[in-house]
Amino acid sequence: MNYSAPKASASVINPTEYASAGYFVFIPDIRYLPKHPAKSAFNCIVSGTDFIVKNYPVDSSRLGLQGQSWGGYQTAQLITMTNKYAAAMAGAPVGNMFSAYGGIRWGSGLNRQFQYESAQSRIGKTIWEAPELYIENSPLFHLPKVKTPLLMMHNDKDGAVPWYQGIEIYNGMRRLGKPCWLLNYNDDDHNLTKMPYKMDLSIRMRQFFDHYLQGKPAPSWMINGIPAIDKGEKFGYETEGE
Repeated sequence: MNYSAPKASASVINPTEYASAGYFVFIPDIRYLPKHPAKSAFNCIVSGTDFIVKNYPVDSSRLGLQGQSWGGYQTAQLITMTNKYAAAMAGAPVGNMFSAYGGIRWGSGLNRQFQYESAQSRIGKTIWEAPELYIENSPLFHLPKVKTPLLMMHNDKDGAVPWYQGIEIYNGMRRLGKPCWLLNYNDDDHNLTKMPYKMDLSIRMRQFFDHYLQGKPAPSWMINGIPAIDKGEKFGYETEGE
């Protein structure tokens, strides 16, 4: 077990910070089956969660889920498959494997098709050979099932996962009337590189999870949003009445 020093986050929760705030932090190991990354993640994460709830003093009504990049995809996908989690935060998720398949990695210029056929997604076939597998493993097509509030981060200079993927999920969630927030840090990458942005993300993630999992008041940014003209000037960290 490695010690994780408290620090501002580039993309994921800091286990030490959250454990110190009363959270039980579980980091599962996932074994994948070819063609079915979503089912693989579901089987490992949900069974692991059930084990934790059964064997430790964890409130099953206040479970959270968080991941970045491939973990962000799994987070977005998992909340379409179970209502077990009371809040979820997905960083830089792929939402639609069809539109993502046809793009490139902005940072390297690599065609993204390898990602879905043979890399993390493990689909093993093209979108023309097995469109049903791409639908099965794309959160966008299953958003009507979601009941979990979702916070996302996706940045406009992301060189690994084009940020329109996060926009597709956000627009879908909003169109369906489901609670969803999208954080976009201008001119920053897949994982945040600028300290002010890291500090901001750390604050907003804690406020989001503290609200849904610990019953604390929602901050202004979650209730009212932040108009584009106020971005960088007003932060909305305060709760109503402060």
